[in-house]
Amino acid sequence: MLDTSPLTLVVERFADRLRAAPQSRLQRGAAAEALKLARELAVRAQRLESAATAAGAAGAGAAPERVVPDAGIFVVGDQVAVAGLDLAEALRATTAAPAPDDAKAPSAMLDEAVRLVEQAEIRAMR
Repeated sequence: MLDTSPLTLVVERFADRLRAAPQSRLQRGAAAEALKLARELAVRAQRLESAATAAGAAGAGAAPERVVPDAGIFVVGDQVAVAGLDLAEALRATTAAPAPDDAKAPSAMLDEAVRLVEQAEIRAMR
């Protein structure tokens, strides 16, 4: 099983910083950056989950991607946390199922997700 704790740690750290951020910082772009990240993490998790579902049920159609809504600047910390933890769970589940030959390794997807979160945190909190 893939150890997704690096992703969980950076996601929780960024989410905590967003929750503690003053309104002025959130309005200056931190919330927009966080929402963009939450949406990207959610899309990645959904793709992994739909690939696992498609592998398990032959002929099943892909579900439409669900978009993380813009619920306001004070919610983005929770949205990042939920999307990040969903991705971590999807990555753990992916390692249990065989992947197609053209798929990225789950460890590479994990590293990429960690970098995404770290870069978003830097942009949002500068």
